[in-house]
Amino acid sequence: MITAASSGTWTLGDLTVHRIGFGAMRLTGSAAFDLGTPSDRERSIAVLRRAVELGVDHIDTAAFYFSSLRSANELINRALAPYADDLVITTKVGPGRGPSGDWLDWARPDQLRGQVEENLRQLGRDHLDVVNLRVSGRGPVAEHFGALAELRTAGLIRHLGVSNVDAAQLAEAQTVAPVVCVQNRFGIGAGADQQDLLRSCGEQGVAFVPFFAIAGEGRERGVGGGDSPELLAVAAAHGASPAQVRLAWTLAQGPHVLAIPGTGNPDHLVENIAAGALRLSPAELAALATR
Repeated sequence: MITAASSGTWTLGDLTVHRIGFGAMRLTGSAAFDLGTPSDRERSIAVLRRAVELGVDHIDTAAFYFSSLRSANELINRALAPYADDLVITTKVGPGRGPSGDWLDWARPDQLRGQVEENLRQLGRDHLDVVNLRVSGRGPVAEHFGALAELRTAGLIRHLGVSNVDAAQLAEAQTVAPVVCVQNRFGIGAGADQQDLLRSCGEQGVAFVPFFAIAGEGRERGVGGGDSPELLAVAAAHGASPAQVRLAWTLAQGPHVLAIPGTGNPDHLVENIAAGALRLSPAELAALATR
């Protein structure tokens, strides 16, 4: 059985993780902010436990990953607590609850402590390994990131990252506190700005953690478009699925690139982890890059 170890390792600050991790968004339903049909609770718990059995030691989550009856953080707590010493849980803050209780607004700097404490309560932790500031728009980030840096100094957070940022926002955050990871949309078909930021992170030793790498560029709700003939040909040549090829291509963009594919399906979980062992040739990588 192929495990997450086949993908190699990278560090988030002083925390070493396998490059194939697990994204918790789909544990609750079809996507974050989805108040429709909830997931099967016991199946989601089983998927989490199986992920850890297969060597996953990096789980990405958020308090705003929920459906009408499910909370990703609560599922993680139920499935995996007490947590293994080498399990790294990364979470995000930024989106805030509106008057109706939905996560529609964006938190002010003074509201971020409450969001961090909510994650701590839901996960049953006394500190968070990594907290990403999820950014909305292209404005300044120093004040928000500074609020998280204070919580890091207070011991509630071990390391900080940013999400949905451009190069200028990353640079601004780095003037406030060390940034261990950037979590942005990225995959086959990514634009030049995204590729430049990925390369810049590698030069700085900062982990780059794409979301929606399987779904494809611009698929906010995780619904992928059609697969190109080039991608299908590479998949057939390796006896792999298109999703596995997308993950392998993403990981091949640099040793600092991590993957956090999410699923509530145990079979898809095994396939996603096996993608960490898939090696594409330079010609295949180039063909997919020009898709």
